[in-house]
Amino acid sequence: MDIDYTFAQMLYLCVAPRKVYQLTSYRKQTKNQWARDDPAFIVVLVFFLSVAAVSYGIALQVSGSSHLWNIALFVGVHFLLSGAIIATVSWFVANKYMRTSSSFHGVEQRMEWMYAFDIHCNSFFPLFLVLYVLHYFLLPVVVQPTFAAAVISNFLYAGALCYYLYIMSLGYSMLPFLERTEVILYPSGAVILMAIIFSVLMVRGLVFAVGAELTVTM
Repeated sequence: MDIDYTFAQMLYLCVAPRKVYQLTSYRKQTKNQWARDDPAFIVVLVFFLSVAAVSYGIALQVSGSSHLWNIALFVGVHFLLSGAIIATVSWFVANKYMRTSSSFHGVEQRMEWMYAFDIHCNSFFPLFLVLYVLHYFLLPVVVQPTFAAAVISNFLYAGALCYYLYIMSLGYSMLPFLERTEVILYPSGAVILMAIIFSVLMVRGLVFAVGAELTVTM
């Protein structure tokens, strides 16, 4: 596993995400596959999520097996299960509705499922930094029953989700046989609108596990 290369990709995803997909294009040329063949990115991300799960457990004063539940929820549900669902739906829609009518260089091209999951992994890392790291340090602020806390919390979620969609869009636009990839950005408008509405209503949610329950702060 190339850990140094993985950290470089994680840095680029935050400051210059297009460079990550340029490297993806090089991988297609050299190895004839779009998806990563090195599991280091997923391994590092799972480690970070496990640390975050334990940190939230400590901050919210859970104990014992509840920490294991938090890790299972963060890694198994938030990252892997949601990623598998998003990748599968995106992979199906891309191959069914977004492929160009003419074949690329005379050969029919189809998107790999693993590349769809790679895109989820790339998109998830900046989201992780905002909703699992920055959000953690802002817990004393966002749990307060104030309008400012609702605004901060909701726009953290909105910013993270919009950036997730942006990196997804970049990933799909790299495939030369797909078109109309900009539609992936369209839900951003709904996300921002919901953040505004929830802020006005002073509603915000903390989607993290506490013990055996999902704690939601209103």
